[in-house]
Amino acid sequence: MAATRVASFSSVTEKSFLSSPTPSQSAVYLNPKTLSKPLIDQFPTISHTRKTPFALSARNPIADVIRSDPEPNSADDDDDDKPREECGVVGIYGDPEASRLCYLALHALQHRGQEGAGIVSVENRVLKSVTGMGLVSEVFDESKLMQLPGSSAIGHVRYSTAGSSMLKNVQPFVAGYKFGSVGVAHNGNLVNYRALRAELEGNGSIFNTTSDTEVVLHLMAISKQRPFFLRIVEACEKIQGAYSMVFVTEDKLVAVRDPHGFRPLVMGRKSNRAVVFASETCALDLIEAKYEREVEPGEVLVVDDEGVQSFCLMEHHAQPKSCIFEHIYFALPNSVVFGRSVYESRRVFGEILATEAPVECDVVIAVPDSGVVAAIGYAGKAGVPFQQGLIRSHYVGRTFIEPSQKIRDFGVKLKLAPVKAVLEGKRVVVVDDSIVRGTTSTKIVRLLRDAGATEVHMRIASPPIIGSCYYGVDTPSKKELISSSKQVDEVCDYIGADSLAFLPLDSLHKMLGKDAPNFCYACFSGNYPVEPVDETDKIKRVGDFVDDGVSGDLDSINGGWLSTGKSALAEVGKSS
Repeated sequence: MAATRVASFSSVTEKSFLSSPTPSQSAVYLNPKTLSKPLIDQFPTISHTRKTPFALSARNPIADVIRSDPEPNSADDDDDDKPREECGVVGIYGDPEASRLCYLALHALQHRGQEGAGIVSVENRVLKSVTGMGLVSEVFDESKLMQLPGSSAIGHVRYSTAGSSMLKNVQPFVAGYKFGSVGVAHNGNLVNYRALRAELEGNGSIFNTTSDTEVVLHLMAISKQRPFFLRIVEACEKIQGAYSMVFVTEDKLVAVRDPHGFRPLVMGRKSNRAVVFASETCALDLIEAKYEREVEPGEVLVVDDEGVQSFCLMEHHAQPKSCIFEHIYFALPNSVVFGRSVYESRRVFGEILATEAPVECDVVIAVPDSGVVAAIGYAGKAGVPFQQGLIRSHYVGRTFIEPSQKIRDFGVKLKLAPVKAVLEGKRVVVVDDSIVRGTTSTKIVRLLRDAGATEVHMRIASPPIIGSCYYGVDTPSKKELISSSKQVDEVCDYIGADSLAFLPLDSLHKMLGKDAPNFCYACFSGNYPVEPVDETDKIKRVGDFVDDGVSGDLDSINGGWLSTGKSALAEVGKSS
């Protein structure tokens, strides 16, 4: 067998794969604790259930196994000046209600993506798919779920990284190759996507989407490795960046997380022993699955009828660099992410702000919903009442008709309503999770003053954002990030607040303690754990823009991730 960077782990010593291999392990990288065991033709397998090497059985042609039942829906997103997570994933193996459980789990993960949703299920070795634009409740109903029988399934919710979404980019993707069919759902972003796609297209590959996830499927299809999951391993050796992925085949469910562990992925079990993977523990809670552990950075978990196996993805293990923004903004407060309670993290962020940036005030309020827990922490530490000074409307759709007569701050007023009884005549501290462009913060300060606040002091439960993210978070270009070009006092003047303070980065490190080196702070520091080839790695926005047939100036693409000049136009040609 050709050299393959795979290690086998004992379920008793799952953490052992974080250690480095010995120099003698040049071909097949094994856990040192298993080196005394005989090396069989493929590799030894030490799992929760002992089993023999994988056997490949008959496969169905892709034309027979894919059922696509899309339901297009147009959705425009008004810019609320927040970073956006691209997606959430879920995978379930061994439950007769797998697709329905996926549906519920995707509801719990809806905050990670609202542009599209999809589920792929497996019954009698046939993969069936339903995807659509919109919220989970808009894509699926009883008739759609009836089309997704089987005891294994994967699901996905998506937030588009383009100004306009495309149905063809909604995951999970399903593809056929020589030995059968596979479905994949991906959370993250590949920094070498463009180079890999160009190479594959040069060798004859034909792409149907503008998603970087499709590159993974093409790399798997051209791999000569067997059994199936080794194709995933070989593909992952070529991709760089952030990926937490779940795959489903006719008889297996596979979960994989990149060596840095940028994006979260957890594992749980239901009482009937069904195995569940999800982006956050809140999804496990909803479907009554007991949390077991994280999928470790650089780990591949293979699940089938005979048990769960754990393998190492790479020869050398990178320093974990989990996204700190999961604790600041993305994850729900009731989730445990990267082994930490999100609620507790945000509460402490607020306490740090109250300690390091105190101000005389009468009331503490939050920008709902992501600023609430930090505001509670601030108020508790400062000894000042926390009240609901802003009420968020949860019934604002993705589209609305603006009045013919322009109303100042119409978009913010539609989402946030000030409570005059709380604000009038008061010195107010308002806590938010972040400031990106500064446009929304400006409108919120004005809204509070119009409601009668005598002073408005902004406290931000994160350090200033000075760099774009390349690992699965939709952030603007650096030039659009207000803190990349302005000092704190200048930002304060821009948004019109009486004072402004951010969570100090050093204090964040201190709060995380021994775990501090295991997080990614690139958006705050500009130091990237995996360097992007160049900023135009986000050029896939242009692909979405062009393929959707949107008319207009390319420079108007939301987010500005498009370089100007001939090189950008050349990329548009490639994408279209």
